[in-house]
Amino acid sequence: MTEVALLQPVMRDDLVIPEAVVSARDVSLVFDAGGQRVTALSGVDLTIAAGAFVSLIGPSGCGKTTFLRAIADLERPSSGQLLVNGMTPAEARRRRAYGYVFQAPALYPWRNVARNVMLPLEIMGLPRAERRARAARYLGLVGLGDFARKFPWQLSGGMQQRVSIARALAFEPKLLLMDEPFGALDEITRDGLNLHLHELWRRTGMTVVFVTHSIPEAVFLSTRIVVMSARPGRVVEIIENDLPATRDLDLRETSAFLAVAHRVREALRAGHSYD
Repeated sequence: MTEVALLQPVMRDDLVIPEAVVSARDVSLVFDAGGQRVTALSGVDLTIAAGAFVSLIGPSGCGKTTFLRAIADLERPSSGQLLVNGMTPAEARRRRAYGYVFQAPALYPWRNVARNVMLPLEIMGLPRAERRARAARYLGLVGLGDFARKFPWQLSGGMQQRVSIARALAFEPKLLLMDEPFGALDEITRDGLNLHLHELWRRTGMTVVFVTHSIPEAVFLSTRIVVMSARPGRVVEIIENDLPATRDLDLRETSAFLAVAHRVREALRAGHSYD
């Protein structure tokens, strides 16, 4: 089995960060579905360096979300080794080493925006002043500083998702896991959030692992794109994305962007008929 590694220095402007954040070695995951064994992941070898923005892309049911959930200790691999910052996923979860943004915002309608962001901080037992300060800081970072007293039902879908991102950032993780967070949004809103997320990543220096079905989204956001095969999910190809560090939506019309998108499309085509 050929190991595909991402453990290389990540350069973003003058920033070089070579440390590994996620390390998977021959990871497989088998579900029991009504008495039938379903192999979701098979022999995944992957290393993700600190400071990278890595997108997982592949056909529906290929194990992208399953792998993300395994990193977060929401699923347990059947075999192989999976480490997060050198720890088991369970230990990383206990130490709150990552933030997780789900497909839907999952906000409590009876709590205003600030109190939704503060919820995990309350669970952590942080003092009230610190909770308020962090909520204000991260709502400002996602451009919602003026909406702290609003309730989720008063916000658009895109704004609700930004609240969800602020909540994930509030306990200041170095790793952010995002499970197709913009998939249900209209194209204009999605474009805006892609721009916002890219700038947020550049400003914070955090590591992002991002699940998407969108080739343009993966190419626009990522430093590296992990293409997965149809189930059972394997890593088919890892595509280095050397597009400029500073990106705007006009980049998507350039020949360089289209060339990377073509490579992703070809790898997806190959992976869909894998084995």
